[in-house]
Amino acid sequence: MTPTSGGPAKDRSQADLRITAVTCVKNEGPFLLEWIAYNRLIGVTDFLFYSNDCTDGTDRLLDALAARGGVTHLPNPAEGRNYQMEALKDAARQDVVRDADWVWIADVDEFLNIHVGDHSIPALIEACGDPQAISVTFQFFANDGVDAFSDAPVIGQFSRSHNPDIWCGETAIEVKSLVRRDFPLQYFGAHRPFHKAGKVRSPSWTDGSGRAVPQKFLVAANPRRIRKFPAQGARAFATLNHYALRSLDSYLVKNDRGDVNRENRAFDDTYWRERNDPAWEDLSITRYLPALTAELDRLKADPEIAALHDNCVRLHCQRRDELLAQDGYRQMQAQLRAARPLPPQESALLDELGLTP
Repeated sequence: MTPTSGGPAKDRSQADLRITAVTCVKNEGPFLLEWIAYNRLIGVTDFLFYSNDCTDGTDRLLDALAARGGVTHLPNPAEGRNYQMEALKDAARQDVVRDADWVWIADVDEFLNIHVGDHSIPALIEACGDPQAISVTFQFFANDGVDAFSDAPVIGQFSRSHNPDIWCGETAIEVKSLVRRDFPLQYFGAHRPFHKAGKVRSPSWTDGSGRAVPQKFLVAANPRRIRKFPAQGARAFATLNHYALRSLDSYLVKNDRGDVNRENRAFDDTYWRERNDPAWEDLSITRYLPALTAELDRLKADPEIAALHDNCVRLHCQRRDELLAQDGYRQMQAQLRAARPLPPQESALLDELGLTP
């Protein structure tokens, strides 16, 4: 990622930064407007979406948004199943990325929750000392017993998570990264950029508290820690709220994206249980709700955008109903409702000790 016209971001006013968000989507239609509106609130100026195999109107909504400016929508170029990495390889060649001061790579269920200044990305960059990369730690938000899909902001529906310093017994937690245009980029990873180690000076790179990231993380020396580092003390300026579960309805539809037939098959609920720990309450992101609601109202004031969004919601609910007509998905729904709201490791320890939660 080399500087193009306009010079590196550090030579620009923070208020004038061009920030591009890059993401891959499949059947995320009901959640697109919230994610776009939220990211615009925190300073994102441009969006690059890659979509594939959408059946819920995601692609049609993105096309309409692209026609109005600020959003680029491309088909995912992957020829196999490595959708995200192929898209990121392509993204590095797109002008909307090459011309950006900063690039933010994240998923539509991930929200950058900024705790400093005016709670924007420029405020986070300033607080961190304007480094060449900032890696922000995940905080996984639980389902917390919400069964039904609701067409309302996700950030207002789910407020409980694991202890932010520990997840499933691990003190090192995954991150996602903001990347400045003069970062000595070799290639974008989904969680962090990779640079030409040994050939150029190591980039300046901080965590979400403005501290230098661990050296072994920076140089990707430990394969088990390529995309994570200790979370304690790393979130003073920002946290990455990850709503991987959302409602049980939406989780069933999400599961279907990669598994079209569950009949007569066992379901592994590990992913759900690892992310459904409600031990901690965190309402900090709700500071954005009034402005988010106003921005959503503005987007939906466009009749075509509103109609396309509503169609995505309709198709999302329709697919839920189709899935629940199958024995396998009804069994999955019952299994997830009955699952302990504890990570598997903690649940196993309680069983070993003869205790119950």
